[in-house]
Amino acid sequence: MNNPLYPFWATLSACVLAQLIKPFVYYLRTKQWRARMILDSGNFPSSHSALVSALVLSVGLRERFSSTIFAVSLVLAMIVLYDAANVRFYAGRNIQVTKQLVNDFKSLTDGALDNPLYSAKMKEELGHQWLEILGGIVLGIGCALLLYWLL
Repeated sequence: MNNPLYPFWATLSACVLAQLIKPFVYYLRTKQWRARMILDSGNFPSSHSALVSALVLSVGLRERFSSTIFAVSLVLAMIVLYDAANVRFYAGRNIQVTKQLVNDFKSLTDGALDNPLYSAKMKEELGHQWLEILGGIVLGIGCALLLYWLL
């Protein structure tokens, strides 16, 4: 592999492809079309997982698996995957609980919460379940391998 931009293109293509797939997977599950999911975080497949998986494999193939830059990309991938599965996932769960508490409090106080903060829109789907992460990993590896063979 002589193309120095191969890791960049593999990483970018995996991330973009994951985002483009999301509305189709959502449609297959719910029969509802939500094109804006192309820009959303969360759902299947994880674009974060696809991105870092493509990066790790493409760097390993381009620079060798014994290189320092491979080790750096692998550590970065582990951090991103942990964040997607745990930190961001549970942040989304905390938003769900907070919204429910606000709704419960509104019903107890006859809607007497007049601060606009209580009616602010909050996104609940921030992180991923492990299946969504696994889907991103498979997609990222697939993109990196395909581009390796094509470039």
